[in-house]
Amino acid sequence: MKKTGLVLAGVAAAIILLANTGHIIGLAISAVILYFAFKGFMKTDSAGKKVFWAIVGLIALSASAANLPAIFGLAALYVLIKIVRSLKETKQNPKAKTDDPFENFERQWADLTKSK
Repeated sequence: MKKTGLVLAGVAAAIILLANTGHIIGLAISAVILYFAFKGFMKTDSAGKKVFWAIVGLIALSASAANLPAIFGLAALYVLIKIVRSLKETKQNPKAKTDDPFENFERQWADLTKSK
């Protein structure tokens, strides 16, 4: 039952991620432009170039604000990564998280006898 819920949450996160892929790409491009505008603004001494880089930076900042839904896509990516890791962990070691004391005892006893 837990795996089913995780798979359904993973599918929902994947759909959200795919729906916001364009926003994520737009945010990345506008962030790169904003970075270079800031670097250009800090390097130059000319007042005309400072005004130019400030205008470019404001345009890039506006584009970044327009791509704000990308945050939902990035959050969905984070959730999807966590879900995949959780599913891999349960697949690799399915008996590691049981609450049955007898199974835990059997596993610990096997570990003790291996070390002798």
